Amino acid sequence: MLSKFEQVQKQWGGTSDVIDHWLMSRQQLLIDYCKLAGLPPFERNQRQLPTNDQLQLFCQQLVDYISEGHFKIYDMVMARWHATGYSPTAEISQVYAQITQTTDPLLNFTEKYTAISEDELEGADLDNDLSAIGELVEIRFALEDGLIELISESLACPPGA
Repeated sequence: MLSKFEQVQKQWGGTSDVIDHWLMSRQQLLIDYCKLAGLPPFERNQRQLPTNDQLQLFCQQLVDYISEGHFKIYDMVMARWHATGYSPTAEISQVYAQITQTTDPLLNFTEKYTAISEDELEGADLDNDLSAIGELVEIRFALEDGLIELISESLACPPGA
């Protein structure tokens, strides 16, 4: 995920303040996911579970990332489009719909682990849940990458240009 992120950042970073903001939010989420999951360079002892505070922080950041995407980033893009006379294409709407399909499973993870106690955490299947969330986040990021490409193209060439 990190190497894919670096490629996306190189390709689309600097093309738009909206995209730059989105990529910065994604980067922080990736860092925190790697810390929580014990992925390099943040390896953790397999027997050692993350602390409740670490888990809570990640859950909050995941909710923030999802919310920011739905209620800030997309709104910023729409405002920019309307200012240039552009509107989303059917392809953009379809990709957005696919992104929203990842939202509920991600939020279900946060609901499960936001209310969990230290004792319950030991009995939870955190490693498998983190693996599933990692896969889901990777799918979401790939869809967002496609959306970023469509957005960049549309903002670079407003209607009538």
